[in-house]
Amino acid sequence: MLIRLDDLSGAEIAALLAEHLEDAARHSPPESVHALDLARLRRPEITFWTAWDGASLLGCGALKQLDPGHGEIKSMRTAAAHRRQGVAAMILETIIAAARERGYRRLSLETGSMAAFAAARALYSHFSFVDCPPFADYREDPYSCFMRLDLTSQPLTAPAVRPWTR
Repeated sequence: MLIRLDDLSGAEIAALLAEHLEDAARHSPPESVHALDLARLRRPEITFWTAWDGASLLGCGALKQLDPGHGEIKSMRTAAAHRRQGVAAMILETIIAAARERGYRRLSLETGSMAAFAAARALYSHFSFVDCPPFADYREDPYSCFMRLDLTSQPLTAPAVRPWTR
């Protein structure tokens, strides 16, 4: 598996992100969908990674800088054919490492509160993310779960995963 920075120009990533947006819309009312489209992911404050096995896109994830000490995880998605193989954990590990390298003190995220998002919440909990109040421009929402990781005191705890390249 190769994890690399991505410029969001490939057809494969456009298709995976379209699936991501459709899935978010299927499980949440429109006002509670916080997934970003391609145009909003191309903003300069966002860094985007993709995971590949040869020519197969396995998944993606992004890191948005909210301020010099605070980042937000965005657009975490694993392709359906590659779920439960450690792809999301490896991408998350890459994002956390980048946040640490940038000197962020905190990493936050918003994900769904419904059963369809249980695996995502479990992954984040495994990496020591804890529930928190809304951050940045988010508001309390019964369809949202907000989580954060304190990078100043929390060691990185990652599941056993296959070797990978960043």
